[in-house]
Amino acid sequence: MWGGRFAQAPDAIMAEINASIDVDRNLYRQDIAGSKAHAAMLAKQGIITAEDAEAIARGLDAILGEIESGRFQFQRSLEDIHMNVESRLAELIGPAAGRLHTARSRNDQVATDFKMYVREAAAAIDAQLADYQRALAEKALTHAATVMPGFTHLQTAQPVTFGHHLLAYVEMAARDRGRFADARRRAEECPLGAAALAGTSFPLDRDMTARALGFARPMANSLDAVSDRDFVLEALAAAAITAVHLSRFAEEIVIWTSPLVGLITLSDRFTTGSSIMPQKRNPDAAELVRAKAGRIIGALNALLVVMKGLPLAYQKDMQEDKEGAIDALSALSLCIAAMTGMVRDMEPDTARMRQAAGAGYATATDLADWLVRKLGIPFRQAHHITGRIVAAAAEAGVALHRLPLAAMQAVEPRITEDVYSVLSVDRSVKSRTSYGGTAPANVRREARKWLKRLDKENPARKEDPTR
Repeated sequence: MWGGRFAQAPDAIMAEINASIDVDRNLYRQDIAGSKAHAAMLAKQGIITAEDAEAIARGLDAILGEIESGRFQFQRSLEDIHMNVESRLAELIGPAAGRLHTARSRNDQVATDFKMYVREAAAAIDAQLADYQRALAEKALTHAATVMPGFTHLQTAQPVTFGHHLLAYVEMAARDRGRFADARRRAEECPLGAAALAGTSFPLDRDMTARALGFARPMANSLDAVSDRDFVLEALAAAAITAVHLSRFAEEIVIWTSPLVGLITLSDRFTTGSSIMPQKRNPDAAELVRAKAGRIIGALNALLVVMKGLPLAYQKDMQEDKEGAIDALSALSLCIAAMTGMVRDMEPDTARMRQAAGAGYATATDLADWLVRKLGIPFRQAHHITGRIVAAAAEAGVALHRLPLAAMQAVEPRITEDVYSVLSVDRSVKSRTSYGGTAPANVRREARKWLKRLDKENPARKEDPTR
């Protein structure tokens, strides 16, 4: 279709490296929608006849049906989705198909198609993240008072509740959704009508096509319109951060399900076995979520490298914008679905969690706080006193709440029997009532707040009113 200037056909290798149909065939719906909007606008502006526009629309609808039914024959010789569609349109309606490309280029066409694709993918991911948040919040509400160890440096630090831990990932997902929303907002400008790079002499109504395709407005600069791929980079950046969050949780699931730790179990639905060791139950879903983060982060890095040295306007390098991005967004969607399933599937071993929460002298900070509150000791001094008491408990081989009062008084004589009121893990978590703290009352309030917020976003998925 572009060979008028050329006397020879491309070399086979040139044709192979130039073809993108294996990837951009994913954009068929967006390409057909864009072409229908463009044809309707050309007719309204008197650039083509209404009869030609109607024939084009009918032909495009027929092509859509062929593609979705699997009857369409994609041809690599036609390079991309745009030329495949246009070639088939010519077969269906004849010369009128040649009028469709009036006042546009593949440059603004592909930018429009891909921007629509990325926006739709981002909206779908947002809905998945909302479902993930719901699963987390529901489980958090159920386990608002289930005590577990909290860690820093992967060492036992202070008791927290399982519900509180899960709500941390709800907050992370909220930020992820915010980043995707920001990316969608900045992708509300339509490139269509910018043509190759300089605009066109035809009297286009770019506002009409923008509105028809769900954009807020047309892009204001034709050079920027065809060369911008910020919308892909922003979506991939949001995807990469989301993947990191999912990977962190997946890592915790891998650790927690290990028999050496044993804080949670996953059912057969989200584990696999071994080909040689019959006893194995491997958390492969979590491990694959952890691994796919690398693919998603890699897609962002790859596109940044592609774009970093490109002058204005369109360059063929930008054909490499789609494969990694489409793969990354698809991989992220699968990861979110897997994590949502695992959250709903996982069951905590509450007895083991409670036992682990009290190990490692996890309530030492509560003792230091008691010394500050009851005896008026400066915290740095209280920290030192508590350290000596912990050392005494370790030497005696007993838990902190089992250390005799006399042993504590040997370090600080003013300590009274009341100190034992703060040394249990239940008292510890219950006392953490500061905003954002792990107290069960806080967790219940936050979980219900999130469920109410999610219900407001999607009334069809309201929480069980009996909760």
